[in-house]
Amino acid sequence: MSEVGHDQSMQIKADMGLEDQQTARYYAERAAYYERVYHKPERQRDLRRMEAALPECFAGRHVLELACGTGWWTPFGARDCASWLATDLNEETMQIARQKALPAGKVQFQVVDAYTLTELGSARFNAAFAGCWWSHVPLSRLPAWLDTLHSRLEPGARVVMLDNSFVQTSNLPISRRDAEGNTYQIRTLDDGSSYEVVKNFPTAEQAVSALGPRAIDARWTPHEHYWVLEYELK
Repeated sequence: MSEVGHDQSMQIKADMGLEDQQTARYYAERAAYYERVYHKPERQRDLRRMEAALPECFAGRHVLELACGTGWWTPFGARDCASWLATDLNEETMQIARQKALPAGKVQFQVVDAYTLTELGSARFNAAFAGCWWSHVPLSRLPAWLDTLHSRLEPGARVVMLDNSFVQTSNLPISRRDAEGNTYQIRTLDDGSSYEVVKNFPTAEQAVSALGPRAIDARWTPHEHYWVLEYELK
């Protein structure tokens, strides 16, 4: 594990609210077996379709990936890109991502807070990708997060988001809904510890509406267990 990356991660987490700290801790502790979710038999058809579609989305682009986690999507999205910066808050997950079969000389990793992106300095990109991150953003923070992301992108940038659809037989049950409309799940790790995690399941109308007029040609593709939202930045 990168000592520098670990120190940066710990410093960012120290300034976070309790809920963000708990979510970050959950994913750090789950890193070693996070990808079990991608081996569920019922999800394989959806996964193969999305993996096959990603390279074309980012061909020739300079891409910012948010919350890359263990890097399941990174090798597919980065295959034909010009450059790819995979970011995450947890060095534990990125250590696994670095071991993936990545296109030579294209992919770099950096500890970054997805809500602020301050660690990026003045860097700008002409594409962005986030896999299974949107669902963890509380509804009240969604507009500011999108504004922050879009401020890092050039006009005409291509953006692809993908995330889970709720399927009763494949997803954990919703544990509660708060006054804001956020839904939650209880996640239990192998050691028996449990975490309550924000997990929202937007409709196509809700997601496209959240983008507002900044999105051009927004396209929502529903799969059985996932959804994909693609658009270009005005």
